[in-house]
Amino acid sequence: MRLRELPDDVFVLRAHARDWRDAVRLAGEALVLGAVTTDSYAERMVQVVEEFGAYIVIAPGLALAHARPGPDVVRDGLAVVTLDEPVVFGHPHNDPVEVVLALAVTSNEGHVTVLAELANVFNDPSATRAIAQATTVAEIRAVLARAQPEP
Repeated sequence: MRLRELPDDVFVLRAHARDWRDAVRLAGEALVLGAVTTDSYAERMVQVVEEFGAYIVIAPGLALAHARPGPDVVRDGLAVVTLDEPVVFGHPHNDPVEVVLALAVTSNEGHVTVLAELANVFNDPSATRAIAQATTVAEIRAVLARAQPEP
C-alpha cells in the first residue's frame, strides 16, 4: 500500500465528531467504504484507546487509530479523516485532534512500510495542519505525496 494510491473512499473531509470515539468510528467507516475492513474493526480501534489510552495521538493534532490484525481486516489500508472541530482524546501534549488516520493491516509486519511513509510525511510539522485545512482530497494527496519518492 502506497499513500499516493489510496482510493477516494478512504478520505473524509470536515466530518463532525462529538468525541474521540465518534472520530475513531468515522475513520472506521471510511475503512469500510474503502473495502479495507468490516464494520467490527472500528470498535476494535475504540477498544485499543479504552484499554491503552491516548498514545495513538502521535503528534499535535494527529491521531493514528489502529488495532491488531484480525479477520475483520480484508486488506492493508489507511483512511484519512479531517474534523470540522477538533476533539480531545486525553493526550497530555498533543490534544486536541483535528486529523484522524486509521490504519488496518493483515499481518504484524504489514504496518512497517506505511508507518515509514507516514513518518516521512509528518516529519514536516506543517503537514497535519495542511491536511486539516484541506478542502479537497487532491489537497490531502499533495501533502501525503510531499515526502514520497516517485515510483
